[in-house]
This record gives sequence, structure tokens and C-alpha cells, in this order.
Amino acid sequence: MTSGPERDNPERAYVRAHLDDLHADLDAWLRIPSISADPVHASDVAASAEWLAEALRRTGFPVVEIWPTAGAPAVFAEWRSADADAPVALVYGHHDVQPVDPPERWVHPPFEPTRVEGPDGPELHARGAIDDKGNVAFHLLGMRAHLAATGRDTPAVTVKLLVEGEEESGSPHFADLLRARADRLACDVVVVSDTGMAAPDVPSAVTAMRGLADAEITLRGPAVDLHSGSFGGAVPNPLHAMAHLLSKLHDEHGRVTLPGFYDKVRPLCDRERELMRRVPFDERAWLAGPAASRVASGEEGFTTLERIGARPTAEVNGMCGGYTGPGHKTIIPAEAHAKLTFRLVSDQRPEDVGPQLRAWVAANVPPGIEAEVHTPPGGVAPCASDLDSPAMGALLRAIGQAFDTDPGDVLFTREGGSGPEADLVEVLGAPLLFLGAGLPTDRIHSPNERVLLPMLHRGAEAAAHLWRELATTRLR
Repeated sequence: MTSGPERDNPERAYVRAHLDDLHADLDAWLRIPSISADPVHASDVAASAEWLAEALRRTGFPVVEIWPTAGAPAVFAEWRSADADAPVALVYGHHDVQPVDPPERWVHPPFEPTRVEGPDGPELHARGAIDDKGNVAFHLLGMRAHLAATGRDTPAVTVKLLVEGEEESGSPHFADLLRARADRLACDVVVVSDTGMAAPDVPSAVTAMRGLADAEITLRGPAVDLHSGSFGGAVPNPLHAMAHLLSKLHDEHGRVTLPGFYDKVRPLCDRERELMRRVPFDERAWLAGPAASRVASGEEGFTTLERIGARPTAEVNGMCGGYTGPGHKTIIPAEAHAKLTFRLVSDQRPEDVGPQLRAWVAANVPPGIEAEVHTPPGGVAPCASDLDSPAMGALLRAIGQAFDTDPGDVLFTREGGSGPEADLVEVLGAPLLFLGAGLPTDRIHSPNERVLLPMLHRGAEAAAHLWRELATTRLR
């Protein structure tokens, strides 16, 4: 799918006339290394919040506040519509970024934004270029374009923003912040700007995000490391046991073997599968490009796109134990460790994974091996949008205008990653929309993260259209 012939509209004209403002904002913001996972960068995360607060004031938001949490600060802003019955939209994003490791893999310094001409147009390379500073920054220009195009002094809908500083660390304090500030955050719809689209020429809207649960398994054998010559073959080896255990995590059909894991999984209906089949997807190009893999694999009976966005998974993220230094140290190690994550889909709950995993480990460890399973509290629940809601119709019209296409031609995609969107739904009770400008090729969380600048420009325009479209939509 490609967008149609270009049409003039006042929102687009304003965005194009002020692209330098968006680029200058990003150049300044991306230079702040707001890595929330590293305590060394706590002051940088705070500086990032201060930068965004000032940028929102400069844009015209009359209410801008920095909200402290037990961790990193969040930024709140509000611009009330002069129309008494106007709906309220809350934009969610985050201003913290992932670590840059390994730094030697970056072509350009990660916190020195660099413009590069790519095959699809100009790109901006930096950590956070799209995840998520680019996705938040386009709302600054989008708001100005909305006001200029409509001739209004206030937006057609009341617009609030909540931009947290701990998303890349699992949002550990976000739910508490939502509950404490629920009265200030009350809204009719939540617009999540932490996602993207299928391709530069494929206007699309994310409709679901998977949940997340993580765990760590420790296996203990002998009380101390033992000489492998004197004791090898005569006592249990925790590393052998771990390798054998994890080899059983999936069956021969690629299904997770935890008891009860699929009991609450909501099956994909025919309509959902048909909508996913409409999304253009070149598996060979995906393997050679962003996947950087030789073959596709996973649960039998599902396409790659369905596996990524609509089916639950279990992944081994890391294993360690014994000696891994230079040369040899001939031991039977006393312990082995593994870290796992589980992506969850509609109706699954992260708190169910711990008991399932413990039961599975207990049933599969060999005699002489002591197992400990740690599953931290919390986790992330899956979430989904209502495909037929009036708010979704407004979003499709906004994206269609930005891409010069009919709203019915805007495709639906699913996001394989996870975030705190389910907390927003649970605490605020508002439906979700997803408006992001990222692409699968943007190397999110990897070295050389980038954003395709024309996608950001489209994002700003779509946001400008969205406020007008929501104002004429019955949300209550």
C-alpha cells in the first residue's frame, strides 16, 4: 500500500513551514543522556524532564508540572479547550532512553544527533531518536499546527500529556503515580505515542501491545565448585541440568510447556487474522534486515506477524554459571542461572506466570539439584484497542489525512513489545489509541537507533488532525 496523491491542507502547510523547529528541539533534547536504568544518569533524566517542561511552556501549554516519583520524574502538561463540552485526550510517552551498549557498535556518537541521508529519505541517528523522544516531540509541532490551522486560541479538545521517566526501566512507579494523580489525569481517551507504523508508505495504527513477566531460575548442585576430574560423571552438574531444563521450555511445535500457560489466551478471530494478513510483510527482507537472522521460527500454525504481535512467548534472555574466563578451569560449578521473559497476550495476567513456572521447574529438575525461581512482583498486562470505537474512527481519519489515503485503507498492526498502557486503562478507565511514527527498521534498543524524519513530519500532521477529529466525535 502507498499513500495517494498529495493533497494540500493547512495542518500540513504549517508543519512543513516549521520543520526546523522540530529538528532543533530534537537536536537539543537528544543530547541529554537520560538513561533511567543507570543511576549514574539520574541527573540527566531529571535534566531531560526539565527540558521537556520548558519546551511545553514554549509551545503554549498553560499548565506544565514536573511530578516527582520514588524514581525518576514525570512531566505533566494540560491545555484546556475553551469549549465546555470538549472531550479530553491524554497523550502518554516517556523521556528516558535505553543504555547504548555496546558503544563501539555506534557509527556516530549516540548522544550527538547526526543527520544521515538514507534510502527512504533523511534520517536522524541518536539514542532516543524515535524511542521515545521523537514520538513525543512531534506533538509539540502538531499542537501548534492544530491551532494555526483551526484559528483557535485553545485546542478543540482538552489535551493533557503525561511523559514518564522510567519506561525503559519497567515503569516501576508508574501505576502508583497514576493512582495518586488520577483526578488530574481524568480523560476520555488515551493516545499512546510510543509505537510506530508498518513501513514508510504503509499508513497503519497499532491496536494491541503484549504484556510482560520476567523470572530468574537458579539451580544449585554441590555446595562448592568441584574438580571435574575427581567428581565429573559422579555428581549432578547444575549447568547440565539448566541446559536440559531450558530445552524443555518449548515442545516440538514451538508451544510453551508451562502448565496452564495458554488457558486464558484469547484466540485470534478470523477478522483479526484477516486484518493482519492485509499488512504487507516481506519475510526475507525482514530476516535480512531488522531481524538479522537466518530463518523464522516459532509456534506452528501462525504467521511471523501473528507470532510477533498476537501470540505469547517464552524467551531465555541470559544464562551464566561456572567459569567463563580465558583458558580452562576444570570444575563442576556449584550454581547455574538463567533469566527469562514471557510476552503475554489478551486475557493473560503476569501474576499467573510465577506459579506456572515454579510448578514446571519443580516437575523437571533432576534429583540432587535444588531450584529457586524468582519472579518479581508486578509485570505488565497486555492491552488492546477497540477496533470499532468512535475514537478509533477519529484516529483512522487523522492518519488517512496525513498520508493522503482513505481511512479504510489505514491498516491495523500489533506491537510485540510491552509498556504500561494496561495501567492507564485500569486506573483511568479510558480507551486506548496508538499514534506513533516509528518503523521496524529504526533499530530501537540497538546501536545506531534512528528515526526517518519524514515519518516524524507525518506524525506531527496526524496529531494536528486528530485533535480536530476527536472534537467532532462522541466519546462519552
